[in-house]
Amino acid sequence: MKFSELGLDQGVMDALDYMNYGQCTPVQEQAIPPVLNGDDVIAVAQTGTGKTAAYLLPILSNLNRYRYPTDAINCVIMAPTRELAQQIDQQMQGFSYFVDASSVAVYGGGEGTDFAAQERGLRQGADVVIATPGRLLSHINLGYVDLSQVSFFVLDEADRMLDMGFYDDIMAINKLLPDDCQKILYSATMPPKIQQLAEKILWNPVMVKIAISKPAEKIHQQCCICHQAQKTLLLIRFLKKFYGGREDGFVKDELLHNPEKRVVVFVSRKADVRDVVLGLRKKGFQVAAMHSDLEQKERDEVMNAFRAGRTNIIVATDIVSRGIDISGIALVINYDMPHDLEDYVHRIGRTARADHDGESLTLVSCDDRRDLRKLAALEKFIDRTMARIAVPDELGGCDFKETSREGDRSTSLRNHKSPNQRNKKSNHKKSSDSRNEDKKSSHHAGDKPARKHRSTDRPAGAGNTGPSTAGDHNPT
Repeated sequence: MKFSELGLDQGVMDALDYMNYGQCTPVQEQAIPPVLNGDDVIAVAQTGTGKTAAYLLPILSNLNRYRYPTDAINCVIMAPTRELAQQIDQQMQGFSYFVDASSVAVYGGGEGTDFAAQERGLRQGADVVIATPGRLLSHINLGYVDLSQVSFFVLDEADRMLDMGFYDDIMAINKLLPDDCQKILYSATMPPKIQQLAEKILWNPVMVKIAISKPAEKIHQQCCICHQAQKTLLLIRFLKKFYGGREDGFVKDELLHNPEKRVVVFVSRKADVRDVVLGLRKKGFQVAAMHSDLEQKERDEVMNAFRAGRTNIIVATDIVSRGIDISGIALVINYDMPHDLEDYVHRIGRTARADHDGESLTLVSCDDRRDLRKLAALEKFIDRTMARIAVPDELGGCDFKETSREGDRSTSLRNHKSPNQRNKKSNHKKSSDSRNEDKKSSHHAGDKPARKHRSTDRPAGAGNTGPSTAGDHNPT
């Protein structure tokens, strides 16, 4: 479907035309009409599906189409991280280019001047406030933030916000909103805690559910089953080969300074990021660390250097897997297995963007049964067997034996010993059975009478008829 068929405001359509946006993604096609119509919406969609535009475009359309206060905050968008808040703000600037709507991004980690600029925007009543929960509450507690006229409240990546412990902050902010505020919740997953949150803050929402998308077909997905102690050596060896050097030699500087060969290495724990970075630097790689302990200025410096090609490799926690759009990433390496299928898709989705080719490598520890089970579930989900890279003999090899059955894939340990156990006389036989994943059935919530939009004045309450210009759209 084309954006021109959705009933968006002309100012928004001008911006889309200028940016050469013509066709909707599935989540945009299903979510934009109910938001335009005034419904509460709960949408299950991943990063990379176009979900930011799915709520920004209809909100900006209504802000430009109807009369809203010019000196009050009209929309609050909550994001779990500074990086996602920054990205939403960047998209806001583009989509609102031909729309009379102001915005301010509110997040921590900056300098005193940043806090002062945020305060000015909040006091003056920016139309759209894009904020992390903790920093917005800090401003609210100082007494100059008025949310009594907010018409739109968006929770982006709500599952991550709850995982990060922001539930109480969200509920505290929600209590300050007017009863007729339209609320929109986006989440990559739908665990019970998200359902409970939706029941508390949404009213009879329209459900939009986009199936978990599989990784792009242009990503060459590989894995290496190894011992945990071999991972750093394997990482170094693979990177040397990737940059065109000898696997057992030093990488020449001219090979490293290639802006077309950017790499992201994902590590699960912050404590391991430093060790991996130091190990790569000793071998001559231009590498930087990215994790939540960095100050905002440090994060910006890392990302700017990466985009400019001054740094070729970023070793990061999952802070980079969602909400960061960097072009030219040729390779993604999972130093540790991701927590779940969604995280895997988010991670390797940093490469092969804009129809380019990409490559991924996942290091799977045969010392951890959970990693082996995750690998089996992952290959079942992507409906393919990843190309296997063997551990070379000069690194000690790996005596893990893998078996496969027709119709399903399983992994098992046969007389497997870690390097530290090889001199022991006893052999330990281990096995892991394949598991069937629970499948959750989806349902659509009932439709809600649309709120009245402000063709003249602020609506008296929720539940009135929506604007006729939006048309009668049924996303289901």
